[in-house]
Amino acid sequence: MSYNTILLNKSAAISTITINRPKKLNALNKETIAELHDAIDASDRDKETKVIIITGSGEKAFVAGADISEFSNFSAAQGKMLAAEGHESLFDFIENLSTPVIAAINGFALGGGLELAMACHFRVASNNAKLGLPETSLGLIPGYGGTQRLPQLIGKGRALEMIMTAGMINASRALHYGLVNHVVAQEELLSFTESLADKITGNSSVAISTAIKAVNANFKSGVDGFQVEIQGFGDCFGTDDFKEGTTAFLEKRKANFPGK
Repeated sequence: MSYNTILLNKSAAISTITINRPKKLNALNKETIAELHDAIDASDRDKETKVIIITGSGEKAFVAGADISEFSNFSAAQGKMLAAEGHESLFDFIENLSTPVIAAINGFALGGGLELAMACHFRVASNNAKLGLPETSLGLIPGYGGTQRLPQLIGKGRALEMIMTAGMINASRALHYGLVNHVVAQEELLSFTESLADKITGNSSVAISTAIKAVNANFKSGVDGFQVEIQGFGDCFGTDDFKEGTTAFLEKRKANFPGK
């Protein structure tokens, strides 16, 4: 499948999706959101793909926000629909995906760009990265999960400060806050992220997808995450991956898990 605003590259068990709108600093528009959904969905369905990496083209920006020109004249009802559709098709979709998704943040991750990164299962940033939610400077609030995921990751006080000041933090501060897992040099970003992905690909995809579901359950209102964990733990015992993993351990060899 061909795309206009993204690039999709598959190497072994890793699919890398690059947002490719460098003249717009990779800003998200409707077409990009739709293409990201399609590429992520296709990668998730691909039995050989065990990890997805999302990054931006060039060295300036991961995603420098949403394409404001698309919604500057929207009504309140249209704005609500924009956010709801974005949550369903991309941001919540990524968070709940069974395949691990890593954000490789190369430069600016602002507004919808930071929200995209936060929807991923974890984040690696280049040392020139700048992260922020500037929506209040436009008379808006974050609409793609920023008011929910940012406090979950860095705490209520720090999140409210970032949102209310509309300011940016650098990669070092983001690492200190726990917003990103690692900070590396720009030229090492993809290779480092791929090395993390390689470590994931050697483990059970079935167990990892079950772990994602259990961890996410802790942040869902009205859901007992402990019960989800107990159920998932039990379900793992009935899988071929469990049989292979335990057999390999007892035979003192590396497990050879099948695809998804």
